[in-house]
Amino acid sequence: MKTVYELKPGFQRLLRPFVSLLAGAGITANQITVAAGLASTMLGAWLAVEHRGWILLPIFLFARMALNAMDGILAREYGQESRLGAVLNELLDVVSDATLTLPFATLPGWNPLAVGAAIFFAALTEMAGVMGLTIGSTRRYDGPFGKSDRALALGILGSWLALGWPVSDLGKQIAPLLWMALCGATIVQRIRRALG
Repeated sequence: MKTVYELKPGFQRLLRPFVSLLAGAGITANQITVAAGLASTMLGAWLAVEHRGWILLPIFLFARMALNAMDGILAREYGQESRLGAVLNELLDVVSDATLTLPFATLPGWNPLAVGAAIFFAALTEMAGVMGLTIGSTRRYDGPFGKSDRALALGILGSWLALGWPVSDLGKQIAPLLWMALCGATIVQRIRRALG
């Protein structure tokens, strides 16, 4: 199944001139990683409290995708790869995903437990990806619902709310369940590929 992640090489080619400027200015991959994590946390906290400004979610998710691609290029192509960088990248990605999904648990009619379970499944999905490294395989990014795909889903939901379109009670129940089902399929796929 095609995933958003497969667009990454082309996206990285477009970003290389900006990465070169960042490297020339002395900006490091770890600085970008931490900045993206902090910005994600602040936006998630604000949306959870204010329940407005939802258009910022898809805009920020696109910017965050660009920042994630740029920190990877800086690390690999500018000699900045480090164990600390790997830890920050994996940990802050999970934290960012959680804080940007959490606001939906605070909206009227959304089940906080279901949203929390969706966040948990997203974290398990990334854990399944990292597990490949622990068994001598590679870091797995297989779909159908990897980080980029989840960001697209959140961006669509944020745009929907920004436009003021209603979400039915059934939709509020189905969305977290569908999210968990797609995460489950991704977990299975990643483990199978890692073992294979």
